[in-house]
Amino acid sequence: MLSLENVSWAPETGPLCAHEHFSLKDITLLVEPGEFVGLIGPNGSGKTSLLRCAFRYSRPRQGGVAIGDHDMWSRSPRWCARRVAVLAQEFPDAFGLTLLDVIAMGRAPHQGFFSTDNANDRALVAEAVAAVGLKGYEQHRFETLSGGEKQRCLLARALVQQPRLMVLDEPTNHLDPRHQLELLGMVKRLGVATLASIHDLNLAAAFCDRLCVIHQGRLIAQGTPWEVLTPQLLGQVFGARALVDAHPVHHHPRITWIP
Repeated sequence: MLSLENVSWAPETGPLCAHEHFSLKDITLLVEPGEFVGLIGPNGSGKTSLLRCAFRYSRPRQGGVAIGDHDMWSRSPRWCARRVAVLAQEFPDAFGLTLLDVIAMGRAPHQGFFSTDNANDRALVAEAVAAVGLKGYEQHRFETLSGGEKQRCLLARALVQQPRLMVLDEPTNHLDPRHQLELLGMVKRLGVATLASIHDLNLAAAFCDRLCVIHQGRLIAQGTPWEVLTPQLLGQVFGARALVDAHPVHHHPRITWIP
């Protein structure tokens, strides 16, 4: 569903400091239909920069990005918005819009320039509101919501786009443990191809089919959570000692950091 081939990228203004890890170097990564791929790595490793290349925000200096058989940069932003939904780290300025208004914006790529919401649009929005647990908040202004409520609102906006690919940048930021599990569980159940950067490695191990490790702008490992989350790699990438064993209930890798 998503293909990045030999992608290299650096800021348009040139290097801002001597550290090379602010650029991406020769990254090849695939996300198959229905696959949940997690992107992990330390702060400043290039995860957000790679995701921005994946959803047509930053154009690679070299290499290509494709959705199916279509080069993303040969298609219009509207074409891409009908196929790719994005949940970014930063909250948008809503300028007095209600929660319902923000979620309904997800239908815009599927509508004509002067169209209004039809019955199908309204039904999709109502289903998304209920799915993220925000029923009753429809008329609350977006800026009055808590961080977690805003995050769930933006997930609902992504859902109503009916995307083929979801790109999520730290989607569990601002969420309490219950809503972290619910959000990632919902994304998993959707069966939509997903590429997500995830800071919490235990959550990544629990929900992702594969993990890709970014370190200093390079893709240095990829595979199943058991293949990737080894004490040796965690020490190399994160600079901290870790114990890795099996989760007592679900048997995916469980990481315990050792001070």
